Amino acid sequence: MPKYAQIVMGPAGSGKSTYCSNIVRHCEALKRRVFVINLDPAAEVFDYPVLADIRELVSVEDVMEDESLRFGPNGGLVFCMEYLSSNFDWLEEQLDNVLEDDYVLFDCPGQIELYTHIPVMRQLVERLETSWNFRLCGVFLMDSQFLIEGAKFVSGILTALAAMVNLEIPHVNIMSKLDLLSKQSRKELDRYLEPDLQDILDTDMPSGSTAFQKLNSALATMINDYSLVKFVGLDPTDEESLNEALMQIDNAMQYGEDLEPKDTLEELEPEEIQNDYGL
Repeated sequence: MPKYAQIVMGPAGSGKSTYCSNIVRHCEALKRRVFVINLDPAAEVFDYPVLADIRELVSVEDVMEDESLRFGPNGGLVFCMEYLSSNFDWLEEQLDNVLEDDYVLFDCPGQIELYTHIPVMRQLVERLETSWNFRLCGVFLMDSQFLIEGAKFVSGILTALAAMVNLEIPHVNIMSKLDLLSKQSRKELDRYLEPDLQDILDTDMPSGSTAFQKLNSALATMINDYSLVKFVGLDPTDEESLNEALMQIDNAMQYGEDLEPKDTLEELEPEEIQNDYGL
């Protein structure tokens, strides 16, 4: 049977580490075994137990202090991730404790270029799928406070789409931090979860040159016609919201479909007569 993993992505500040912490807590309540691996070499604090931490291999701080490299923060982070891609044996050793049907969250850095045109994350995905027998789902987080505005929302959609196309794995987009939205923004939320992009562009970005409007229209048509980007709202204070997000991700990567079902209800203990989502 395969192992399962979420590749947790998104811009800096989108709530990736908080998401991992909430999913770990939620899965523990469901008696599901979940591991987290920190792949952010610039991480400072997280409140979940880690199976492995890339900073044990290389950290941005060490790279920036190296006089022979002289990298800044962004260049140092890219160097660290490329160093990881040259040392996947280290990651393979960290995954030795992951068994069939186990669940891993990879908490990834916030530099968008890692998912759009630098090959390191694609190389990681290929290694996980082809060599280590993982089924994967890309989980792309966008901060809802930045999405409830036309121009920023379009930017978020295009970033999510670039990551989706580059990694070529099942993909779920999460609109995070719904608990921080104002009441007025919450009223607008449905408009953005399953967006009609042309309507959003016409309403929020009506001005601009003819060429710019044609480009917007072409992008909107492509995304609308192929239903390429939709969002699942996530309120970390609401267990039903966490449950819905987890179900969407599990369905995307076919989690649990290889398990052999019990033959009859009589074989189950009373506490087992519920599904993996506590329903």
